[in-house]
Amino acid sequence: MDDLTGFQRDLLYVIADADQPSGQDIKNEIDIYYSAEINHGRLYPNLDSLVNKELVEKGELDRRTNYYALTDAGDEAIQKRREWESQYIDL
Repeated sequence: MDDLTGFQRDLLYVIADADQPSGQDIKNEIDIYYSAEINHGRLYPNLDSLVNKELVEKGELDRRTNYYALTDAGDEAIQKRREWESQYIDL
């Protein structure tokens, strides 16, 4: 997880909390946290990067809509990050 941007980590957390969210579902949720709206030109390349790193899998809900889900490696990366964070802050 040390090679991810903060935005990519945030995307992992959003995906982890949902059941196969679409890109639009992820965008809607991430827009709540970020003060500026996230455009598709930022969102989808970062999602593709997470897929390429095998932290997220991408599937098809229908012909127009993809879903995203954490892989085991993505879940493990989040757990390791939380363990590392807990050394510095009391969760």
